[in-house]
Amino acid sequence: METAQDLTATGTETRQEPAGTFKGSGSQALLNGLIAEGVSTIFGYPGGAIMPIYDALYDYNERLEHILVRHEQGGIHAAQGYARTSGKVGVVFATSGPGATNLVTGLADAQIDSTPLVCITGQVFAHLLGTDAFQETDVINITTPVTKWNYQVTDAKEIPEVLAKAFYVAKSGRPGPVLIDITKNAQLQIETFAPYKKCNHIRSYRPAPQIRQEFIAEAAALINKAERPFVLFGQGVILGKAEKEFTEFIEKSGIPAAWTIMGESAIPTDHPLNVGMLGMHGNYGPNVLTNECDVLIAVGMRFDDRVTGRLDKYAKQAKIVHLDIDPAEIDKNVKADVGVWGDCKATLPLLTALVEKRNHQAWLDRFKAYNQEEQDQVITPELYPAGEEMTMGEVLRNINEITGGDAVIVTDVGQHQMVACRYAKFNKTRSNVTSGGLGTMGFGLPAAIGAKYGAPERTVIAIIGDGGFQMTPQELGTIMQFGAAVKILILNNRFLGMVRQWQQLFHDKRYSFVNITSPDFVALAKSYYIEASRVDERASLRSALETMINHEGSYLLEVMVGKENNVFPMVPQGCSVSEIRLK
Repeated sequence: METAQDLTATGTETRQEPAGTFKGSGSQALLNGLIAEGVSTIFGYPGGAIMPIYDALYDYNERLEHILVRHEQGGIHAAQGYARTSGKVGVVFATSGPGATNLVTGLADAQIDSTPLVCITGQVFAHLLGTDAFQETDVINITTPVTKWNYQVTDAKEIPEVLAKAFYVAKSGRPGPVLIDITKNAQLQIETFAPYKKCNHIRSYRPAPQIRQEFIAEAAALINKAERPFVLFGQGVILGKAEKEFTEFIEKSGIPAAWTIMGESAIPTDHPLNVGMLGMHGNYGPNVLTNECDVLIAVGMRFDDRVTGRLDKYAKQAKIVHLDIDPAEIDKNVKADVGVWGDCKATLPLLTALVEKRNHQAWLDRFKAYNQEEQDQVITPELYPAGEEMTMGEVLRNINEITGGDAVIVTDVGQHQMVACRYAKFNKTRSNVTSGGLGTMGFGLPAAIGAKYGAPERTVIAIIGDGGFQMTPQELGTIMQFGAAVKILILNNRFLGMVRQWQQLFHDKRYSFVNITSPDFVALAKSYYIEASRVDERASLRSALETMINHEGSYLLEVMVGKENNVFPMVPQGCSVSEIRLK
């Protein structure tokens, strides 16, 4: 990389370019831009079409740490985990063709779960576009439905401005994934680049809707008149870094609050106004009383079908107040009586200022009564089972006791995910990392690797089923090479458990292709030089978990749990949330 000086036609006179100007390749411009954006960690996998960027990266080792994953899907899930625990934009590199298409699942996952990513893909030379060249795919059209924005660069001069725009779009407003596809000629092209400028405005893009004070006042009026108000909160509280503002709102108003799985950990699990989890496998009280509240206040959540159940029977008696940064979410699924646009970090203090200080103890006691019924019929038997078979719930109970609620819990998808979300205790925000909207099996292990890089000082525990683990086990190689101290807990029930549960309850126990045979997970981990052990009896469970959590490096523990245990409560598909079943 050279500092550029422009020699003028007058001979000896020179014109010094502004500080930060340099002459170099498009690849160097890209890497300099990443450093300017504060990036320190990149997940990726090299290939032919992105080779110039990797060649340039060779000289940036002290400023950019590159984590070589074993599959591009692992790379993007790792970037998601990193973004979720750090609050920063995750970055992933991939080559063209199959490398780029292997990112699609992670892009879709990040799009629906509002995770900020910048994905850089290599592309064939510009003159080969459209010729079906080796490893050419139309990645822009392929990824348009699953990105917040994407762009193909064919000229190196565009790289700094496009990269700056990518970071701005990814992290502003409702966050999401952005993809930049860079042709090989643009990566190699030598140019004189002006100093990098971060983007903070795009004329046609309005990430922060104008806050309307009259809507704040209308919302406060409804809340102040309410006798049975109920707050539902989602990941928008975490993404907006509004945990403090949200806590102040519920504590002043005295309103019970329940969380979506993406909103979990925004407030401590044991907060006196936290009444539990919403949705299909949520707690009894929050689901039943959704259809008995008189004002329902939704904060940073999108009324997903797993939360609402049957829409034509959802909270029809209630006035709806919906706070969201994305105007498209208001009235999309549930009609709001008052829609409050804006970042909840800005809107919540305005609302808190207008609500009256209240105590809804009698209403809160109703949640407690329903949840006590659930405690007696479901929770206690799950956390303190009488039978010989170990349950997933008792594993979570022991983890809570060992970690004190201070760990980051990363889950894959399935029964173990619902059990972990139901029973894990959290004292800190950004502690629950899961695939919510897309439900991506294979998410857990690579996301846990990224989560550890995003929060290196915290204990990161990946809780994964035997089915989901076998979708991305190759990422054990990433742990082996880079030493990420991830604790991997496989809850092995020898079934694709969630599908089996539905087949049992709704398909007359016709267990169609849900029996799954697994390898020796302990031997597999040890082949990657990762310490591992297996537990198949309760007497050894606690000590095995303590060994895993206290081990200095990475560790894999396989726990053999009951084969046909089900996750309850459950709202059957097509039913109202008030029709939730305890068994």
